[in-house]
Order: sequence, then structure tokens, then C-alpha cells
Amino acid sequence: MPQIENPLLKESVQKDWIDYNGHMTDAAYAIVFSMAVDQFMIELGINADFRDKHQYSIYTLETHLCYLAEANEGQALQVKVQLLDYDTKRLHVFFTMENEKGDQLATSEQMLMGIDMSSGRPAPFPNEVHTYVESLGTLHKSLVRPKQAGRTIGIPRK
Repeated sequence: MPQIENPLLKESVQKDWIDYNGHMTDAAYAIVFSMAVDQFMIELGINADFRDKHQYSIYTLETHLCYLAEANEGQALQVKVQLLDYDTKRLHVFFTMENEKGDQLATSEQMLMGIDMSSGRPAPFPNEVHTYVESLGTLHKSLVRPKQAGRTIGIPRK
């Protein structure tokens, strides 16, 4: 049974991630979540050796970021992951960025796609990855769905 470590990623807010408002830039939040995707791939078994051997990777198709609180220079960050859904070649994942106290700073809901690197086309997960994803899906099925999951952007009208 897979046991992806939570937090998936630990990082500190870098000096060059700070903007003119004195806190982490919106782009830096995206960088941290991108780093979390890379770590998630490693947890799934898709590391550099796997990519070279199988010519298989995961691409990000869509991202929805919610900024919930400011992060400041030097602040410790941690990112957790929850698998919301999956099929034979896609992963619907939800990342939560927290400070050292566990307060949410941001969330990133993402759709990831398995890709055959030789053709550049979508491809089903290799067997060992698919087995791991299925086990993780079973494990995460019992988790509470995050309130930010499935949100759309729009101006509410009365």
C-alpha cells in the first residue's frame, strides 16, 4: 500500500521570491507547487531513471491556484498532496501549502497527464505506476474533499 509522505515537500521562502509588497510573489507560489509536482512524480516512481528507461513522464494540463495568506522571507513552508481522482492516464490532485503551524497559505488543484515522451502524446500509466495510483486512490478516497476543490473563477451576480 503506498504511503506518500505528507508533507510531500518542505521548503523555505527564498529572498528572490519576495515582491514589492514584502511577501512571496504569485509566481513563487507556482514554483513551489511545481516543485511539489516533481516530488509527487518521484513518489509515484517516475524519477529521472524511470523517464530515461520508459520515455514516460507527467505533464501539467491545468492548474487552479488559490492564495489564502501571505508568506514571508525565510518562512518555512510545507506542501501536502491529496489524490482526488484518476483514470488510466490522468491524475486530479490537490496540493495544500502550509506554514510551520499548519495554517493554509495556498492551494493548487491540478490535472496531470501521463505522456509518452517519444511521441509527445498522452499515454496510460505504466503498470507499476498505475498500481501505485490505484492504491493511493483507495487510500485517499476516505479523506475529506478540500473546500477549494472544483472552484471556478467568476464574479457572483445576484
